[in-house]
Amino acid sequence: MDDEELILDCTGELLAELGYEVDMARDGAEAIVLYERALREGDPFAVVILDLTIPGAMGGKKAIQKLLEIDPKATAVVSSGYSKDPVMAHYKEYGFSAVLLKPFTLEELGHTLQEVLSARSAWNGNGSMSTP
Repeated sequence: MDDEELILDCTGELLAELGYEVDMARDGAEAIVLYERALREGDPFAVVILDLTIPGAMGGKKAIQKLLEIDPKATAVVSSGYSKDPVMAHYKEYGFSAVLLKPFTLEELGHTLQEVLSARSAWNGNGSMSTP
């Protein structure tokens, strides 16, 4: 989710290059609609990337709250160019699994998603770590 068309398009292309299926939203409300639909259709998103700040619309901070109400297992990465925002420094306190500072490279994006997905798959359904 990002309000800047260029960032949205470029990130979508990077994600596709990394082999991910991508749905794109321009604000938090649209991201929530897409998330709910995917969940309802039995094909939930593994991870969402939410831009922290969307002028005049719902940004990532509010969107993650709503997503966690819908699905307590939602996994989200917060992304922003505002590195000094408290959410970026304390992202876990706000419900995010990782942070991605803009601008980011293909390698940074891939590494962040790999870490988040690996951590997510290590947890089992009852809130404890599964052992190999």
